[in-house]
Amino acid sequence: MTTTSQAQAPGGARVAVQRFGTFLSGMIMPNIAAFIAWGLITAFFIPTGWVGNSGPVEAWRWADSAIIGGGDIGDVNFQGLVGPMIHFLLPLLIGFTGGKMVYGHRGGVIGAVVTVGIVIGAWDTPMFLGAMIVGPLSAWILKQVDKIWAGKIKPGFEMLVDNFSSGILGFLLALGAFFLLAPPIKWFAEVLGGAVGWLIQTGLIPLASIIVEPAKVLFLNNAINHGVFTPIGTEQAAETGKSLLFLVEANPGPGAGLLLAITVFGVGMARATAPGAFIIQFLGGIHEVYFPYVLAKPALIIAMIAGGMTGVTTNVIFNSGLRAPASPGSIFAVLISTAPDSYVGVILSVVLSAAVTFSSPRSSCGPRASAISWRPRRRARRASRRRSPRPRPTRARRAPSWRGSPAPRPRAASTTWCSPATPAWVRARWARACCARS
Repeated sequence: MTTTSQAQAPGGARVAVQRFGTFLSGMIMPNIAAFIAWGLITAFFIPTGWVGNSGPVEAWRWADSAIIGGGDIGDVNFQGLVGPMIHFLLPLLIGFTGGKMVYGHRGGVIGAVVTVGIVIGAWDTPMFLGAMIVGPLSAWILKQVDKIWAGKIKPGFEMLVDNFSSGILGFLLALGAFFLLAPPIKWFAEVLGGAVGWLIQTGLIPLASIIVEPAKVLFLNNAINHGVFTPIGTEQAAETGKSLLFLVEANPGPGAGLLLAITVFGVGMARATAPGAFIIQFLGGIHEVYFPYVLAKPALIIAMIAGGMTGVTTNVIFNSGLRAPASPGSIFAVLISTAPDSYVGVILSVVLSAAVTFSSPRSSCGPRASAISWRPRRRARRASRRRSPRPRPTRARRAPSWRGSPAPRPRAASTTWCSPATPAWVRARWARACCARS
């Protein structure tokens, strides 16, 4: 009994992790279209976007792009669409979807209400992680509260009790998220930024990917890039004419390798949306479009770390870097900002990081994948064969003879039962059967 329980424990843990990943995927994947829409708006209309007022192509620049991308035009400040969508729309969609998965539409409503509390409480930090926590949690709490008076409400008062219970509980949970949960998550973001700065100061810059890549997936990429890498990289570029710090976070290689792997080996909605996300990420420079794929399957972060470390190490070996920040982080912006003596190193850093992410055996996105590769389809085919037995060939009915008896079965000229090599007892049995039939 002990041996059996010990042998089943790893499988149980693996199933639990897979179920948790599936639950995260259920919150993220239905909202991929919103992420792609926000990525397109960001790629075009932020100040450094393709049609922004400081875009990479001067002929495409639109002086009033801040109306959509956000920013100042003269003395007027425009919120635009980029900031409100990433701070409000996307977290609310995740919170609503997570709550709906737990307790239907009522769970989705209270999940969205509590998500607003954590979004406002940790302003300036996109609360995707907070939405993935409070959305399902608040719906589960509402489900437990409803069990208290289930079946005890008089007919006609169900809607009144349900609405007031959800409203009062949402009010309390939103306050709790605002005061209790938002500050720790904001502190967590600050700790990540400080740890990256320490790695840079100690010279262990390739190891920075261990912190940068998970932080990027939690939508802290802008805080790390513009708060840590850009100031230090600008100082280095002023002294030496280039800095590799501009490519630690902005390298499009790891994200491109991940999306290509999902395009080739993925299944379902992930595979259907990965090609479009690849175009937005690699050509448009909006890295946030691949973050939901990693959040849906956290094991992919191993491949992202390996790809990021490969890119940084390549730039260290070739002493390559950029003259200015690559924003947005597309391959075009990277090449435009590359120092004249760094094209080989920068291009290799992008290509090698994408290749490592694509082929990482532990990443669940290469040929050895277990959740988004071809193996589940092969197992499904085997299971369908076991469930549906192989059909037996049907024999044609023999036409009746003129006497009403079935026609004799046609036999070959040389039968085996009357052959001299056939044992005597077989020939005797066949002879008795033939006499009885005649």
